[in-house]
Amino acid sequence: MRLLYAEDERAMSEAVVDILTYHNYIVDAVYDGEEALAYARTGEYDGIILDIMMPKPDGLEVLGRLRREGFRTPVLLLTAKSETEDQIKGLDLGADDYLPKPFSMNLLLARVRAMLRRREEYTPDILTCGNISLNRQSYELAGEGGVQVLPRLEYQLMELLMLNQGICLSTETLLVKVWGYDTETEPGTVWVYISYLRRRLAALKANVVVTARRGVGYTLEVKG
Repeated sequence: MRLLYAEDERAMSEAVVDILTYHNYIVDAVYDGEEALAYARTGEYDGIILDIMMPKPDGLEVLGRLRREGFRTPVLLLTAKSETEDQIKGLDLGADDYLPKPFSMNLLLARVRAMLRRREEYTPDILTCGNISLNRQSYELAGEGGVQVLPRLEYQLMELLMLNQGICLSTETLLVKVWGYDTETEPGTVWVYISYLRRRLAALKANVVVTARRGVGYTLEVKG
């Protein structure tokens, strides 16, 4: 799952990004409203977290512009604890939920999960392809050969492939969606992680494979 997080307080941003990343979300952090609009308009996100008090413009203006432009990506607003008017205005503008500051990280995670469940296109907690399944809560990849818990990057790559079964994803797309827009990771790293997943699939006796098309990309498909 890819999230956009807009927060101008750098220390807060780093703490939230760390906890979300630990729980296997892919997070792009931005620090003002202009950046938030530019990133959100790509349409690449499963959910957006907006701090109301960020500058240039504030979170409410960002939310209003996105909704007027037709973007339906779920939005969680971060508000000052006492600002009831902002909370009401945000919900009227099309926010899916709000969370008053200060908040616990466990509550933030719960609100993010709830926000993502309300997406127009619901995706289940268990993804399947052929005889394997991926549990999006426990990060377990299961097949006839057993169960393996995937490390973060392998999980994110496998989730992306399973959400796009039969679709060829370019190396550039995989880099952006798993490692982030600003990554300096070399394209060859994608091949390395694909090889990790192939070994896991073989160990699990999977009847699916990750195929490569030179110069095009990678596809997850059931063996013919």
